Amino acid sequence: MRLWWSRLAGVGAGQMLMVAVGWQIYDLNGSAWDLGLVGLLQFLPALLLALPAGQLIDRWHRGRILAACMAVLGAAAVLLAVASHGGWVTRDGLLALSVLLGAVRAFQLPATQALTPLLVPSALLSRALAFSSGGLQGAVIAGPALGGLVYGAGPAVVYALCAMLFALATGLTLAIRYGHAPPPHEPVSAATLLAGVRFVVAHKVVLGAISLDLFAVLLGGATALLPMFAKDVLQVGPTGLGLLRAAPAVGALAMSLWLARRPIVRRAGAQLLGAVALYGAAQLAFGLSPWFWLSMAALAVSGAADMVSVIVRQTLVQLETPDAMRGRVSAVNALFIGASNQLGEFRAGATAALIGAVGSVIVGGLGTLAVAALWRRWFPALAARDALDAGRR
Repeated sequence: MRLWWSRLAGVGAGQMLMVAVGWQIYDLNGSAWDLGLVGLLQFLPALLLALPAGQLIDRWHRGRILAACMAVLGAAAVLLAVASHGGWVTRDGLLALSVLLGAVRAFQLPATQALTPLLVPSALLSRALAFSSGGLQGAVIAGPALGGLVYGAGPAVVYALCAMLFALATGLTLAIRYGHAPPPHEPVSAATLLAGVRFVVAHKVVLGAISLDLFAVLLGGATALLPMFAKDVLQVGPTGLGLLRAAPAVGALAMSLWLARRPIVRRAGAQLLGAVALYGAAQLAFGLSPWFWLSMAALAVSGAADMVSVIVRQTLVQLETPDAMRGRVSAVNALFIGASNQLGEFRAGATAALIGAVGSVIVGGLGTLAVAALWRRWFPALAARDALDAGRR
């Protein structure tokens, strides 16, 4: 439960941080390009550090690595609070912070993913991931909504609150105990660094699930454009932005609670592909919506569909990967997730700069529908996958 509470605090703080950074950088110059650039600058260091991070996570205590990530994020939030209070926040400063966030996430996500199976029996992993995701989605709901509300008192207040939550997450993570046995000494080489990549490529079901999420979110993600929709399309201000950011998590929370009680036991591959298609359709509806309530509903549906993808993908990856390689495989998985999220934000921002925010989301939704259809054809083993547990295929 310490990991659960730690992730709750850390994710809530991270969501508030991104709401504040997104609104602040868009408020500085109103540039859709800059909103996309934030995502690109988070992705590049994650790309460069992914393989070394996986190697480190397989060798060192995963809980301490995760605690160090929370501490660095807390320090960044303190710096932003001081800079905002002093009035010397700049576009370049916010973009530089994005690079730091990307570097931290190269370690944070794979460390979390590799740590979870050590704390939960494999037979309960799917339910545990759904339960964990339910709590996290609660933080994703409360974080943006609270961040947007508190932003009215000034960005410095939001960043100070983030710093306190990151400090709490650091302390809770340091209190996690598990049987850590350092692996036998293995010299670092190109072969060990690339072991996770080779594993994913050799396991077509895992490769199909991870790459499906990559391209679906890369094309369909609209998170980076929410400040534009809140300010220019729907005209609901920073409070509305917080609610829009929270809407996908409302749907994801409802779905995670459902899956915790009724886990996916059959037709996992077909349900995964169907969920991705629904995600694309919901993004399309969001792009076409002129009404705030309909936009909120579309985003909630997209969050519910994405949660099915998250649970299926994470369960497949963790159950099919030996513990000695979980750090490296999780790093590859995190790299795909980072590529989909951060490069997706860059794709959305760059496309919006050319054809507008609405056009960018519509094109992305159509692209996601195409991806779901193509992956059914290109990865037949994934489409035909029945049970998540390999022993029950």
